[in-house]
Amino acid sequence: MTPTRVHAESDAGTATYLQIQDVVKDFGGGAVAVNHVSVDIAQGEIFALLGSSGCGKTTLLRMLAGFETPTSGRIVLNGQDLAGLAPYDRPINMMFQSYALFPHLTVWDNIAFGLRRDGMAKDPLAERVEAMLKLVQLGRYAKRKPHQLSGGQQQRVALARSLAKRPQLLLLDEPLGALDKKLREETQIELVNIIEEVGVTCVMVTHDQEEAMTMASRIAVMSEGRVLQVGPPGDVYETPANRFVADFIGNVNLMDGTLTEDQPDRVVITCADCSHWVGHGITGTEGMAVTVAVRPEKIRLGRDAPDEALAPHNRVQGTVRDRSYFGSFTVYHLALASGQVLKISQSNAERHREDELTWGDTAWASWSPSAQVVLTQ
Repeated sequence: MTPTRVHAESDAGTATYLQIQDVVKDFGGGAVAVNHVSVDIAQGEIFALLGSSGCGKTTLLRMLAGFETPTSGRIVLNGQDLAGLAPYDRPINMMFQSYALFPHLTVWDNIAFGLRRDGMAKDPLAERVEAMLKLVQLGRYAKRKPHQLSGGQQQRVALARSLAKRPQLLLLDEPLGALDKKLREETQIELVNIIEEVGVTCVMVTHDQEEAMTMASRIAVMSEGRVLQVGPPGDVYETPANRFVADFIGNVNLMDGTLTEDQPDRVVITCADCSHWVGHGITGTEGMAVTVAVRPEKIRLGRDAPDEALAPHNRVQGTVRDRSYFGSFTVYHLALASGQVLKISQSNAERHREDELTWGDTAWASWSPSAQVVLTQ
């Protein structure tokens, strides 16, 4: 996965700026799109709502913008309850997935439109528009009309227009989905830099995990209208709150087992193919069913049996069923005796390896006592 962006301590204040308080959106007929969601967001924070299609993240964003009305609950921005405020009366700007550009205006005038309506003077307006054009790398297209641009270019114009007014709250709905991979990665960092420079609070919706982890200071993982976990990207990835979050964020190996030893400083969990020695205690009781999560990059893989100090825990033998080369790393699929397949990611630190594992090879996988996360739900 793309490394998470490390935000400076001064990126966001500690005081709550946006409060989403027990918000529900019920469309009737059993269609509850947002189900008692409560989230506090700090001023200057870049906050991501992350989830698959239909999880309620876009409905929640539309309620922030004023395009949908909560069935119950409150949304408070900088001390002001937004209930009853029309979208155009809210100090909020939203970038739409459909671009919503004015077809009869040039790129330059599309970006300038909101600033002109606000009565900004000519010189600072021109300076702001030029800065936005530079950000989205569209300076040479300033005089073109939207229909003369590609879909990705149109979305970059919409992005620039949303940022130009520097609203109190910026809402981004799948902001970079139409861009190619390289430009998307470049624009992610540029966008974060602009948001941090102007100090605008931002809530973004995305189903792209890498985008959320690169751009956001905190992430809320949503499923079926509920928020399952909120935290910095590193915390959500390394210490998922439950099985759904562990499986949704990145790649993970999930092994079901039984808690067979429970001590304050360690637990032992017996699974079908191996036993896990975990170097910390959990809240549980012996005999309870649990799931052990191990990320592929935390597993070592080799032809020889690992150090006997690990025995009999945290190691398992299997057969290489598949391997996929991704340039900087290779992913191996190790078939275990039970039929479960273990995914293992190995960094390609050397150009050529004499002991390279391939299809059909027998190999050992092992991991440290701090590599696993024990999930009880």
